[in-house]
Amino acid sequence: MILVGVDGSQAGLAAVAWAAREAALRDVPLLVAHAMPRWAYETGCGPYAEVGAWLREGGRSVLEAAEERAGREQPKIAVDTTFLPDDPRTALIAAADAAELLVVGNHGVGGFRGMLLGSVAYGVAGHAPCDVVVVREPPLPQPEEIVAGVDGSPASYGVLEFAFKEARLRAARLRVVHARLTHPGPSGPEETPRHTGPVAERYPDVALVEESVHGHPVDVLLQAASRAALLVAGSHGHRAFAGMVLGSVTHELLHRAPCPLAVVRSVR
Repeated sequence: MILVGVDGSQAGLAAVAWAAREAALRDVPLLVAHAMPRWAYETGCGPYAEVGAWLREGGRSVLEAAEERAGREQPKIAVDTTFLPDDPRTALIAAADAAELLVVGNHGVGGFRGMLLGSVAYGVAGHAPCDVVVVREPPLPQPEEIVAGVDGSPASYGVLEFAFKEARLRAARLRVVHARLTHPGPSGPEETPRHTGPVAERYPDVALVEESVHGHPVDVLLQAASRAALLVAGSHGHRAFAGMVLGSVTHELLHRAPCPLAVVRSVR
């Protein structure tokens, strides 16, 4: 099951469209979720009853619009909707326990329904029990190339596994990028290190390009992602990609990636 969080924003609907296409590729159902404060979900009487009713009605409208968008995008997938009575970050992380992928927009409308980057998207990326994809709005047409950032750490295995699976599902080329902060030595250019190893052997049908590029990981990956349909990064890393800890490289990518960003959890 793929879980997508919505809040009534255009970015949320873009996330629904992306999640619906992904559900079709994986042949799994889609669950559309809208979070609201618990008091609004549970309040049926008292001084705040009207406010609670207004929020619930608004939430129903959000879910209906999202369900309609998912059906229009992929009519054959199974779509269900649900309310999550809690803070969006807490609620989505808990609900994602039963999901194989959590999808959110990169920003929202603010207020009670807000999915602002730095709150929900930033709060769930790397903390959810499953992999997370943050979708930018509006998504631009991109060639079918997947870009994966690796650093040689154990976390890179999960990044590669996710990226190879996505490339196979989409019949896309996979570009594996390793950023180096050091220049080649005086003996001349270094060979591009192979980071894909046994993972690549399990996906012989995926067209693969491996690159070792000098530069800061953020700059290198942003450049590579400018021609990608999806950028894949780990939630943790080391050395030059110490980088790949939320708050540094992945944090920057969440704000600046020009395409959907998949944040792959470290423990698989």
